[in-house]
Amino acid sequence: MHDRAPRSRLATHSVDNQPLPPHDRNLFALDRPLRDTLAREAPAWVARRLAPLGAAVGSREFQALGEEANRHPPELRLFDRHGRRLDEVHYHPAYHQLMHLAFDHGWHTVAWEEEFQGGHQAHVAALYLLTQAEPGFCCPVTMTHAAVPALRREPSVYNTWYSRLQAWDYDPRAVPAWEKPAVTLGMAMTEKQGGSDVRANTTQAVRDDEGYRLTGHKWFCSAPMSDAFLTLAQTDEGLGCFLVPRFTPDGERNAIELQRLKDKCGNRANASAEIEYRGAWAEAIGAPDRGISTILEMVQQTRLDAATAPPGMMRQALLEAWLHVRERHAFGRRLAEQPLMRRVIADLALETEASLALAMRTALAFDTPLDPHERALARLLPALAKYWHNKRGPGFMAEAMECLGGIGYVEETPLARLYREAPVNSIWEGSGNVICLDVLRSLERNPECIDALRDELLTARGQSRDYDQAVSQLETLLTRPAEEIEANARWLTQRMAQCLQAALLLRHAPEAVAQTFCRSRLGQDVSPAYGVLPYGAPLDAILSRIVP
Repeated sequence: MHDRAPRSRLATHSVDNQPLPPHDRNLFALDRPLRDTLAREAPAWVARRLAPLGAAVGSREFQALGEEANRHPPELRLFDRHGRRLDEVHYHPAYHQLMHLAFDHGWHTVAWEEEFQGGHQAHVAALYLLTQAEPGFCCPVTMTHAAVPALRREPSVYNTWYSRLQAWDYDPRAVPAWEKPAVTLGMAMTEKQGGSDVRANTTQAVRDDEGYRLTGHKWFCSAPMSDAFLTLAQTDEGLGCFLVPRFTPDGERNAIELQRLKDKCGNRANASAEIEYRGAWAEAIGAPDRGISTILEMVQQTRLDAATAPPGMMRQALLEAWLHVRERHAFGRRLAEQPLMRRVIADLALETEASLALAMRTALAFDTPLDPHERALARLLPALAKYWHNKRGPGFMAEAMECLGGIGYVEETPLARLYREAPVNSIWEGSGNVICLDVLRSLERNPECIDALRDELLTARGQSRDYDQAVSQLETLLTRPAEEIEANARWLTQRMAQCLQAALLLRHAPEAVAQTFCRSRLGQDVSPAYGVLPYGAPLDAILSRIVP
């Protein structure tokens, strides 16, 4: 970190017409849509607790840590110098500092400490902010948070792990869990031959006197230095869910062999491994033939986080683009004053605000499960938001990158990193087609989800002609034959998500934002490209919400 301004007078020229060097920013204080949402929906303690986090993640220190964690990806160490197996992943110190930022302040556990009291809204808002420091390290935060509902299916296991899962601490040491004040949990479900079709898994679980022994492979194991992993394996009764610790009860390293780390397109700071269970010791979680329903308790939570990361990355990209164009001049005036650039930035701002609104609305539903309407929304909304936010992400990052010109394409700005990161949450926890089919299953098996959706959309009827027409078209599609609905599952999922976003904006956002969103997303002249807004769009009012 440099405390003095870099030298701008060089031997052959002066460096001018460039944005000022980065400085400390409070990403919570700068984010009016987030603060408005929390003030309206969440208990007052949520905003108070988030304010210091916003200052931390926006500081030059933590922004630099995010860059360093990506520049120095994890390294696999299979053996020690004498040939004994280690099966360890070593991370750059920047990664560990980011983990401390999240775990030392309880963002992995706030949803359960404050369950039914705004905890999920706090967790989702925190993840949205943490993502703006570095998305990759949020993976173990998400999984440690999300494991709790699944572990509750097996009270004896849950009681053993609970205190360390809930500890406000981070301990990266490779030692047995009972020697640590705090632990993290990971997940290993996917196998080569099945992918999302986990019923095709071949990993076998055989009961012994102390628990189960697992033998098989996993094509993706997220955060392989976690203290234990939730995994799926075949039993005599069917597909079961198991907790596999890194150390056995006698203190030995469990037979979890890391084969290699994935060389991923993005998500560089986070390790993803191929592993083999060689008779690894495990404990059953739930009934031995109910593994899918058990793991879905975790997946519902991880999908909400996978729906939240894109708005966080959008917000970071939007802020970088807007601050750049406000200080950069071309053709005699600031880029921020030029009509085409203003339309592009305003369109990105609309997408960011709409995505955040849907993520936070889903968190509110998670916080109020005793209400039948909210419980039905909690079943449906994570899939809708995960699908649509992630489909909008890659194009968003490309457009934000273009706003910076050539410098946006190089690694010295966060845009290139965000662009590489953008597809990952669309693939993890169910790719697009899988998510859309899950939406159809939810609507078929839980008719109350359709009723809750209709009730939610009804609250905004009559405020926008484009919105009303889109909702009517959605109703028509929902009445079509099942085979036709399945073939159009992507359009149905997209339209439900967009209509929900529009309903939230119509109810809660300024009219300029809500009406322009409806006209540009639901109207007659919708464009797949960002920056194509209706004639007469109130750009000043939209742009004024990016920063105070």
